[in-house]
Amino acid sequence: MELIGPYLAACILLVAAGVAKVVRPMDTARAVTAVVPVPLRASRALVRAGALVEAVLGAVALVHPSPAAAGLVAASYLGFAGFVSLARARGGPLATCGCFGTPDTPATRTHVVVTLGLAASATVVVVVAGLSGWLPTLLAGQPWRGVPLVLLGLLCAWLAYLTMGRLAELGAARRALGITRHGAVA
Repeated sequence: MELIGPYLAACILLVAAGVAKVVRPMDTARAVTAVVPVPLRASRALVRAGALVEAVLGAVALVHPSPAAAGLVAASYLGFAGFVSLARARGGPLATCGCFGTPDTPATRTHVVVTLGLAASATVVVVVAGLSGWLPTLLAGQPWRGVPLVLLGLLCAWLAYLTMGRLAELGAARRALGITRHGAVA
């Protein structure tokens, strides 16, 4: 039960990313059209609809963990990892995946690794452990009614966001400026 923090992080990120893409779908729509030959207008509508499903799935899985919900969360993260991997393999003009509704989220190997980790956390923690029920009920038996677990989930979500978003942005800026890993200008 204590390992539910990463699962909560995966759900929280689904909700945050889904809401962000519903509000600002264009960056993700551009990323989709860079990988799949779809008109931008159609891509935007698909992204917005998919993002709404993503946000609802994250919210449902968050408030009522179950093997079925966790399986869907894991499947969504595996799909995201597949999309980012495909975009990276094609080497196209994908400067952003638009995951968080902003243009500054480059698709990186780290992004794929974090996404696969979130998929694994959903699968292992809930499906394998067989957790099921309303979150408040699951947390009731934990120290301080599960508040530390929820805070851990929020912290994990924030760190994953920083890793996929801000850290990738810094790496892209470093490459754009020609700065090597050792700090020298190339």
